Amino acid sequence: MLVRGTKNRKAKDHTGQSKTYNIRRLKCTHCGTIHHELPDLLIPYKRYEAECIEDVLTNPSTHIVPADDSTLSRWHGWFLEFVDYWIGCLTSIMIRTNQENTPLDYTSKDSGAALQRIGRLAGDANGWLTRIVRPIVNINFWLHTRSAFIVQ
Repeated sequence: MLVRGTKNRKAKDHTGQSKTYNIRRLKCTHCGTIHHELPDLLIPYKRYEAECIEDVLTNPSTHIVPADDSTLSRWHGWFLEFVDYWIGCLTSIMIRTNQENTPLDYTSKDSGAALQRIGRLAGDANGWLTRIVRPIVNINFWLHTRSAFIVQ
């Protein structure tokens, strides 16, 4: 990858303050695509820091994130929509990297709530969302939910 400049990326923190981060733009020397180097505190295509989203998902009734109810509802829907895919990605990464003691019983929907199933892979300590996002993004398995349309 070659550095091809920077761009500003905004994200809100726990106080609702918008912060601006300077993100490096990288160009792949093989395929020519542009990638953005996000710090761990940001999630692709999300406008709040990872810690805020994690707090809402972990503590739906006691969080202190200043976001409207529709945003919180979308985060919950987003998590539930992708949790099984993320479990599959993380399992695949563990198998590819020959990690020992890879438990295979957490993939079933009957094996607990979504947070419990993902917690068996990433742990339940603070930062679990970042521990999920980073390997999936780095191996290029991250799916986005942005809409694209063509003007004819």
